[in-house]
Amino acid sequence: MKIVIPGGTGQVGAILDRAFTAAGHDVVVLTRSPTGARQVRWDGTTIGDWAGHIDGCDVVVNLAGRSVSCRYTEANLAAMMSSRVESARVVGQAIAAAARPPKVWLQMSTATIYAHRFDAANDERDGVIGGSESGVPGYWAYSVEIARNWEAEQDRATTPGTRKVALRSAMVMSPDRGGVFDVLSWLARLGLGGSVAGGRQYVSWIHDRDFVRVIRLLIERDDLAGPVNVAAPGPLPQRDFARTLRSAWRMPVGLPATSWMAEIGAFAIRSDTELLLKSRRVVPGRLLDTGFVFDYPDWSAAAVDLVRRRRAG
Repeated sequence: MKIVIPGGTGQVGAILDRAFTAAGHDVVVLTRSPTGARQVRWDGTTIGDWAGHIDGCDVVVNLAGRSVSCRYTEANLAAMMSSRVESARVVGQAIAAAARPPKVWLQMSTATIYAHRFDAANDERDGVIGGSESGVPGYWAYSVEIARNWEAEQDRATTPGTRKVALRSAMVMSPDRGGVFDVLSWLARLGLGGSVAGGRQYVSWIHDRDFVRVIRLLIERDDLAGPVNVAAPGPLPQRDFARTLRSAWRMPVGLPATSWMAEIGAFAIRSDTELLLKSRRVVPGRLLDTGFVFDYPDWSAAAVDLVRRRRAG
């Protein structure tokens, strides 16, 4: 297959690029700053020569969007919105104009679209879309609005020959440097990986190898379209998530942090506390309905494997 990955130079793109290239597929990455032979320049907002790679390809996996690992300032939130919506719009335009459009367009979305909640899990059928919760910072609603607009842009694209799937993805855990697992492991190994603000908030995640297997399934299954939760079936409270990660690293100590301490820590690493404090209790209802079996459904086994691979380099 020929697979085009707009915005494919980040952690998730690198995971897919490695997996699909190793499987013998032709992978083209669209990026603003190409450095390799299989990377093609695009700006994420306007049609250019890059659109020729979409015409005749088999699959598009659009991952483009400003990283959420930043301070949630007004400017950064606006950049998150525009980079996601505009890239989805221009990818849709390229597919609509293609003489031979791809059979499937997988569009990255986010599990953040669901409400901050502790009482029940969110699946695609019964999940509660966020944005109206009480007692949470007001700007959290903007993150939900980004996700809604992101998906809406894909949905409104006129691409009758292309099946469209919105990937409501949880955090993808891989041993790669600079990824979310790397940051959390760094904190755990320093003895700082304890509960945050009590640790009741749920953490949803997916092992990188299961993530690749899910993407392959979604490419192959012609009957799957629309939103799909890409998450392991075992979300767990943050205090348990952190304890398990410490255990995998054989770190006996994990200092807890209050909300204000988390704010200081997030500021220090130029991130935002929403990533730590929002309860994302997301389960993969549609994937489980297909009979998909996760290799790593539970965080304990996933953490041990990721630590082993990280130690091995």
